[in-house]
Amino acid sequence: MSEDYEDLHQCALSEDLESELVQSQRECVFMWTNMSGEAFGVVMSYLPKDGNLWLTAAEHRARISAIRRFPRGSVCISSAGTRMGPNKTVSYKGTCTVLSDRATKDWFYPEFSRYLMGDGPRAQAFQKYLDSLGRVIIRFEPDYSLSFDGDLLWDRSPEVLDL
Repeated sequence: MSEDYEDLHQCALSEDLESELVQSQRECVFMWTNMSGEAFGVVMSYLPKDGNLWLTAAEHRARISAIRRFPRGSVCISSAGTRMGPNKTVSYKGTCTVLSDRATKDWFYPEFSRYLMGDGPRAQAFQKYLDSLGRVIIRFEPDYSLSFDGDLLWDRSPEVLDL
């Protein structure tokens, strides 16, 4: 029985579960600071690769000018809708870099399309759609994480499950 439900330090995801969550999900909430200093975020698809999260957007989106101005951002990933079930999350703080070079586009668009669509004609069509002059790629390099595993909280609370 838990004495303190407000202390969640013992409810973090294991490294394996965090990795599984990041690899299983396809969408995150990407957050940045706008010109007024206010936090804002949108749901975006992402590609996990080499310890970074890779995203893409049209260059004219407000988030692009915002992260060029102040390159810090946050990402939150939930297990909702995955085979992992609900109640697992990880949030990251990190540095964003906006990229538009051909070499990055050449590897990113095919991998991103396959990650989201699998192999086949849908992925190829999506890749072709993405490869436009007005599109940029965001490399999000996390440097801090905070995670939560709801199953661990319930394990600490067997009396609740008996109700």
